[in-house]
Formats: sequence, structure tokens, C-alpha cells
Amino acid sequence: MNSPADIWTKILSLMEGDMTSTTINTWFDDAQAVSLDENRFVLHTPSNFKRDIIKSRYLPAVQKALRELFSADFEVVILGEGELDQQVKSVDETFMPGTEEYTFERFVVGASNKFAHAAAQSVADRPGQSYNPLFIYGESGLGKTHLLYAIAHKLHASHPDFRILYIKGDAFTNELIQAIREGRNQEFREKYRFADVFLMDDVQFIAGKESSQEEMFHTFNSLYEAGRQIVFTADRPPKEMLRLDDRLRTRFEWGLPVDIQPPDYETRVAIIKNKAIRRGMNLPDPVLQYIAENITSNVRQIEGTVNKILAFQELMGENVNVETVTRAVRDMFKDKADFLPSSDVIIEEVSKFYNIEADAIRGQGRTKDTALARQIAMYQIRRMTNLSLKEIGREFGDRDHSTVMHSIERIEKLMKQSPEVAEVIKDINTNINARYE
Repeated sequence: MNSPADIWTKILSLMEGDMTSTTINTWFDDAQAVSLDENRFVLHTPSNFKRDIIKSRYLPAVQKALRELFSADFEVVILGEGELDQQVKSVDETFMPGTEEYTFERFVVGASNKFAHAAAQSVADRPGQSYNPLFIYGESGLGKTHLLYAIAHKLHASHPDFRILYIKGDAFTNELIQAIREGRNQEFREKYRFADVFLMDDVQFIAGKESSQEEMFHTFNSLYEAGRQIVFTADRPPKEMLRLDDRLRTRFEWGLPVDIQPPDYETRVAIIKNKAIRRGMNLPDPVLQYIAENITSNVRQIEGTVNKILAFQELMGENVNVETVTRAVRDMFKDKADFLPSSDVIIEEVSKFYNIEADAIRGQGRTKDTALARQIAMYQIRRMTNLSLKEIGREFGDRDHSTVMHSIERIEKLMKQSPEVAEVIKDINTNINARYE
């Protein structure tokens, strides 16, 4: 994949046929390519004087070179002093605190994730050329996000000039809503469509959201046609995202969909041992076996277990054996059904999913979306907690228990009639359960 810097080098070479080397060195010596999408090239020079000269004298030469390279006309934007900060985020802003350990070297490979790991490495070695898009799917806590960050870190090291953007699906929607409210739609589009590498975690959360899907469709097209690498993760394959636009589903499947399965016993032992060693612990084999036998599906929970054992050892000063480990982490081995979310958590997650204030869901609002969100919240509380119908009614402004029962029955009926409603329930469940992992 050619980066904007590579394209700029070729442009300069073509421009040598139309102007002297002195002219190029004088006006373009400190110019840097910012981005290139399907019809727009952005160049930056730190001098406003040079910016104005390039605009007035040499813009046609840059456009001519682009036309020779791509057989298409491009809009050329020249940025001057202070204007670069208004463009997309820098590469360094891609990496969130605490992601340093999410590298390929620290990813434990086993039969359940070998294919996904190999595909991610191939993308990092040859961005935009191997598999585009790469679509990694699997249940929560299996290492999908780890692979996303591993790709980002490796590309950051090998291509420091790349703009690498990472975002979660729900954050993309929230950012778009904010941009629409503040009239910054163009700024939002430029941020993502000018990326060299675009990484989206939990893309399933844009499904069913019309504006988000529309923006993603055009963002995908811009990036794909410019040869930029795209990587998605999700909890299910594209074909199972029933609320996803068909045109997006098709594009998500253009490249390579790969899944990650829960790790087998041997891989779990290797993961536990690896994480313990990195934290300065050498766990005895019986302890390794005990943890591996009790945690069977979630890598993230394995990491939490190792952290808790380390804290227990530091605070209690006891030797690590099966007995002390059992005391330290017995609550982590309970079945997920033993953990009951509060009604506040459930209403909050429904609120976030529908972008409706929690007070509105609890209140008397009668708009179609608010009413549906309220009924789903009632259904989820009834299903996921031990609250009675009367107690649920109190959570929603002392509604009568018959109103609560009607809401629950309506959602149950809708789930049977509409796979899309069932998928909404699944997405909200995922978000609620993630709070307790």
C-alpha cells in the first residue's frame, strides 16, 4: 500500500520535468503529504508564505502529477501554519493507555486462534495487500482486541508516517451524533476517510443505526478504493448481523472473515503461565491446572485471575498453592448466572444503545423509540434480575404490574416475530454482561 508520503515522492519526481530543482527545493523542501483519498490530496507546509505561493503558482503542477499517477482529477488542499492540527488525529493518539502489552509477541497462539493470528500478522506485514478488509469475529474476551492493537503497534513501528485510527463501533456512532449536533460532519468524515489504517472494534454495534451505517459505507469505500487497510472485529460473522445493511454485509465479506474460538486446555495453560511469568510469578503446575480447568472460555478472565492471585500473594504473603488460589479466586469461578446486574445497569445500557436519556426511559415519554426502549428495559430486568413485577414497575415511575407484564409479553412476541429484535436483545445482553467480566 502506498502511503501519502510515497505518493508525494512520486509527485515530486514527476514535477521535476516541469520546473527546476531549485524551484522544487525552495518551495517544497519542507512540504509533507497529509492524506490522499479517492478525490482529494492534502499537503502541509509550516510556512503560510510558502502555502500561498504553492497555491498561486504551483497548484496546477501538483494536480497534473496526480492526474498522471491516477488518471483522475484530484482536489488539492494546501495547509499552512497551525492548520494541520485541525486535520485527523496523529498516529500517537491512536494508542490508548495500557495497550503496550498487546503485541504479536505477547499473543499466545493455539489451535483456536492460529488462523486469526496468522491473518493479522499478514495484514501488519503487507497492509492493504493481503486481506482487505480483515474481519475477526468471536465471543467476548478471546483476544480480538489484542490482535487489533498488535496490528497497530507493528504498523506504527514499520510505518511511522501512517495514520492509524482505532475506534469501537458504539463510539463511532456517538461521535457521529455529536458531529451532527455541532455541524462538524465534514470534519468527522475527513478524520476517518484520510486514515492509512482503520481499525474498528465491535462493529456489530453500528448495525441498525441508519446514519452510522451510511457513514461507514462511504468511509469504507473511500479507504478501500485508496488501498488503505481496514480491520473489523465483532462477536459474530457478517452474515449473522441481521440488522446490518446488505451493502455493508457484502463489503465486510470482501476480504477474509476469520473466527477465534475459546482456547483449548493446553492453550489455557500456556496463557496462564505466560501472563504469570510476565508479572514475576512462577505458578506450580497444580495451580496452572486448577485455573485452566475452571476457566474454560474467556482469556480476559484468565488475566484477571492471575492479577488477583498476584495481589493476594503480595497482600497476604502466602505461598501460592491450590488451596490459597482457591481462596483468592473462588468468586471468579462462579457461574455467570450467579452475578445479577442491577436495574440501573440494565437501564443505562438500554439508554446507551438507543441514545435515549435514562430518565426518559424511566419516565412518561411516549415516542415510539422511547416506548420500545422502556419495554426492552423491563423485559431485561425481569429476565436478568430477581425483581418482581411490582418492583420493576417502581423503577419506571410506579407503573402498574400489569403494564410491566404487557411490556414483557410484547417484547417476547416481537423476538419470535423479528430476528432483528432478538439481535437487539443479544447486543444489549452482551454490553450488560461485559460489565461483569
